Amino acid sequence: MSSLKFGTSGLRGLVTDLVGWPSYAYAGAFFRSVGATYCASRTVVIGRDLRDSSAGIAATVATAAAAAGFAAIDCGPLPTPALALEAIRRGACAVMVTGSHIPQDRNGLKFYRPDGEITKADEVAILAALGDVSAVGTMPAPAAATPDPDVVERYRRRYGAAFAPDILAGLRVAVYQQSSVARDLLADLLAGFGAEVTPVGRSDTFVPIDTEAHRPEDVIYIAETMASGAYDALVTTDGDADRPLVADAAGGILRGDVLGLITARYLGADAVVVPVTAGSAIERAGGFAQVLRTRVGSPFVIAGMEQAQRAGAKAVAGFEANGGFLLGSDVALAGRVLPALPTRDAMLPILATLAAARDAGLPLAGLVASLDVGAMASDRLPETPPERSGALLQSLGDAGFRHRFLQPVGAPEAVDAQDGVRIALDGGRTIHFRASGNAPELRCYTEARTEAEAKDLLAWGLAAAAATMRGCSS
Repeated sequence: MSSLKFGTSGLRGLVTDLVGWPSYAYAGAFFRSVGATYCASRTVVIGRDLRDSSAGIAATVATAAAAAGFAAIDCGPLPTPALALEAIRRGACAVMVTGSHIPQDRNGLKFYRPDGEITKADEVAILAALGDVSAVGTMPAPAAATPDPDVVERYRRRYGAAFAPDILAGLRVAVYQQSSVARDLLADLLAGFGAEVTPVGRSDTFVPIDTEAHRPEDVIYIAETMASGAYDALVTTDGDADRPLVADAAGGILRGDVLGLITARYLGADAVVVPVTAGSAIERAGGFAQVLRTRVGSPFVIAGMEQAQRAGAKAVAGFEANGGFLLGSDVALAGRVLPALPTRDAMLPILATLAAARDAGLPLAGLVASLDVGAMASDRLPETPPERSGALLQSLGDAGFRHRFLQPVGAPEAVDAQDGVRIALDGGRTIHFRASGNAPELRCYTEARTEAEAKDLLAWGLAAAAATMRGCSS
């Protein structure tokens, strides 16, 4: 059985299941379905991250494009948002070869229409078209793509035109380069805005940086780097640079939803769209006219931003708990305009968060403390079959069971069941259970006033869920 499947962000799976015919077939299905419907230019821009398998898979995508009658533009290694921006500029489709933050033995494909990320309906259309590609039977001879070396520079100019050149003057920033496809761009961009930049931790092998579920070795490395006292902040991204990571002067990693909150406030957003996994500080401390919550995944956030715009919102933004920031409308910044880019981006929240701290005259930790964002914790129960997690979530939808289940920790006050079951408890706490969209596991997220309280609630939640599912299966 193939490991390939669509999750919250494109197609992913083991490299051994993706290279060769499978990547040709999925790309070909995209061109035959979504591309044929939305891409009048019959052009596709192709990009990739720095993992070992990405260049070969990108070449296969170019071959599939030629077979489908599309002109392929090779944009080389670059951030996913830079590729999406180029697709918008050209009125072209786009395919990004990346596994984002997952390990080196896995990879994936992210598909874009000329107006942004594909929708869940588009995913269904791609899967339906796989049979048409398979009917062809064989992969044609490799076809070359036309290179365009200027795409990254056009992405850089997007920010140079929107922000004043001194917004980061005086800040000392360590750029953790690892294997991020944006490692050189990020250092150059920050220096261009006046920061004193020091590149650290460059790696010749792929490092699977997860900006939400931090690996212990990354936490240790960041803490040791910042222990010197030489830096005001450390910044980095995941593999394809659509998710940011920012740490304060003490090595404390800022939550992704807090980065989004700071960025949306800095941009003057009047409506924000976030998944249910984001903290309730967005409603409590954001000061936004409208907050809309969605299921987990950028396609749902994008749909929410479109809904907010139809309702009359002028400055619309979306962000996820992993820190990826989506700009749904043009925004004005001191007489300059930052155009909309409705896909996850890491550069914008890094720039805006550092600039907001400098404008406030506060260190990053002080800026976060001023927002009273509380604390969150999350973990998972691996190897949990969907039928077991589904049974628990269904039971939690029943008010009587929910009260009995939660009795040891508090009383439920409100429920959001659009993606798993998110329960607001007394005392300003939340506990949220949801089945992963990428793996057979049950995830638990908690929120409380203090870190210790959030961790205690998480430990209870995981243990109670495991015990309940064991009881149901016995």
